[in-house]
Amino acid sequence: MTGFGVIEADGSRLRYVSSGCVRSGQGDLAIRLKSILEGLNEVISAHGPIEVAIEKVFVNVNPQSTLALGQARGTAICAAVLAGLPVAEYTALQVKQSVVGHGKAKKEQVQHMVKRLLSLPGSPAPDAADALACAICHAHGRALGTFSTKNLRMKNGRLV
Repeated sequence: MTGFGVIEADGSRLRYVSSGCVRSGQGDLAIRLKSILEGLNEVISAHGPIEVAIEKVFVNVNPQSTLALGQARGTAICAAVLAGLPVAEYTALQVKQSVVGHGKAKKEQVQHMVKRLLSLPGSPAPDAADALACAICHAHGRALGTFSTKNLRMKNGRLV
């Protein structure tokens, strides 16, 4: 399953457009990756984004999970590149910092803040919330323009 989130950003204003999950099912890896590619192609066609933000892979305790996540992520990047869209990448720490205010936030905190920032009537599914949080992080970065981290450092998940 791969989450997606679509928002529009106009300066510092964010507007929720859509979110959800592309389900790949079980079975043969090649067929599952094809399902992800086709599902994301449908999302891109339906919403016409101009940029894509994706979370960087982290090393999981289970190497098989990390590998599967990397393959799904690669498929998502391919969907964006084939559509001619630029791809920005963010670490989980950057996404959580941008949305919650600290890099060690729990999934529930991210869901709650995504709901509040986008004025959603309910909490999005965890994977969709992660994707929306990544989009919010990207929009915040764009809104900051020439914001420089040159003289800042990370401490406990925060820029100081």
